[in-house]
Amino acid sequence: MAINAQEISALIKKQIENFQPNFDVTETGVVTYIGDGIARARGLDNAMSGELLEFANGTYGMAQNLETNDIGIIILGDFYEIREGDVVKRTGKIMEVPVGEALIGRVVNPLGQPVDGLGDIKTSGFRPVENPAPGVMQRKSVFEPLQTGLKAIDALVPIGRGQRELIIGDRQTGKTSVAIDTILNQKGQDMICIYVAIGQKESTVRTQVETLRKYGALDYTIVVTASASQPSPLLFIAPYAGVAMAEEFMYNGKHVLIVYDDLSKQAVAYRELSLLLRRPPGREAYPGDVFYLHSRLLERSAKLSDDLGGGSITALPFIETQAGDISAYIATNVISITDGQIFLQENLFNSGIRPAIDAGSSVSRVGGSAQIKAMKKVAGTLRLDLASYHELEAFTQFGSDLDAATQAKLNRGRRTVEILKQPLHKPLPVEKQVVILYALTHGYLDDVPVNDILAFEEALYDYFDAHYQDLFETIRSTKDLPNEDDLKAAIEAFKDQSNFKE
Repeated sequence: MAINAQEISALIKKQIENFQPNFDVTETGVVTYIGDGIARARGLDNAMSGELLEFANGTYGMAQNLETNDIGIIILGDFYEIREGDVVKRTGKIMEVPVGEALIGRVVNPLGQPVDGLGDIKTSGFRPVENPAPGVMQRKSVFEPLQTGLKAIDALVPIGRGQRELIIGDRQTGKTSVAIDTILNQKGQDMICIYVAIGQKESTVRTQVETLRKYGALDYTIVVTASASQPSPLLFIAPYAGVAMAEEFMYNGKHVLIVYDDLSKQAVAYRELSLLLRRPPGREAYPGDVFYLHSRLLERSAKLSDDLGGGSITALPFIETQAGDISAYIATNVISITDGQIFLQENLFNSGIRPAIDAGSSVSRVGGSAQIKAMKKVAGTLRLDLASYHELEAFTQFGSDLDAATQAKLNRGRRTVEILKQPLHKPLPVEKQVVILYALTHGYLDDVPVNDILAFEEALYDYFDAHYQDLFETIRSTKDLPNEDDLKAAIEAFKDQSNFKE
């Protein structure tokens, strides 16, 4: 077989023309310090703030401090096997978490990795943990109610979809219970819930997950957990990971409720990181940008305009106070960022008033416009009634001779306080709340003994379920009160056949 030199030379020329040099250039540095979830590295001159960096053992870190000689890195995971002198390289990517429907019903860490032992999660995509909040023109006023199922909140401090309502109080005052009950009440409301547990005991998180599973709420909930035993970088990143997962749903026109439990622990973790990174401390040793830490997180909660699909993220951030001190640094910061706050008081909790909501100090700055008409009508005077009751109660401790009007106000106040109590994990649909509050404000409970109020309430719901289901349906569908004569007749019919009388 003859060798054709021309063919061979043509082939070689063609290959030279199509030759593409394929060099893989990665910028690498050397670890100069390691400890407490922090590393410093030299040689990464072009690293960006927030960029993901990969260590020799496969652990990832995130560039935080960009200084002249070296960069400060927070380590997202196990740092015990990293040593001084190890190689660290740039990835060119910023910190992202997996997002999508596949996460629903799962318990994940702040990196989006499953920690519930149920296998891998096949997600549809990734979103950066740091993302600009929607602008002014991309938002819409809050107008749809987010029903918590708790009478004291839905009547006095209503929350709307797209709102940020702070839940603040000392430890062991029932903050988490309020959030869990709110999540339970979203069943069938076309709402996805995300519960971010920051710095909690793993046993506590397990208990909350089992509660959600027991009541069927895990079917529409994602739990993101960074427990107390995790390195502080994971506690710092957890809320941002949670809101990145929420944004995926919001920008697809869905509604999300996200609970940050709690941001005090995130601020403490951030303070720890900042001090280890040698950033200058400010008030209470927090770094100067601790306000920005929370504002850039909470501003990402919004009610989007119709052009963007009308989705929403409603945030319930928690702050833990020390001995009721709401003038502490982090507490005042978050109060100024949010659209209202719900105060939980220890003395109310200990005296059996649960949820222990202090109606005088709690406020919702936008929720009133998101209340349904029926609730507005029956709850209008409730806050004033409670305020005047508490004032009179303090006054009457000094004297016993009361006129009839004062006595009537005191009696109504005692029954109002009793009606606003609610058992754990028993959120109420809004139509039932409206009926009992109507009965209260129209004097139908004035002759019922205070000790029998909750029994009266249960019996009233059962009676309406059996005989007046149409009234419940009217409130549910029209969002307004049914014919008042029919409602009064139904309550009177119940009272006639019941034996709740003083």
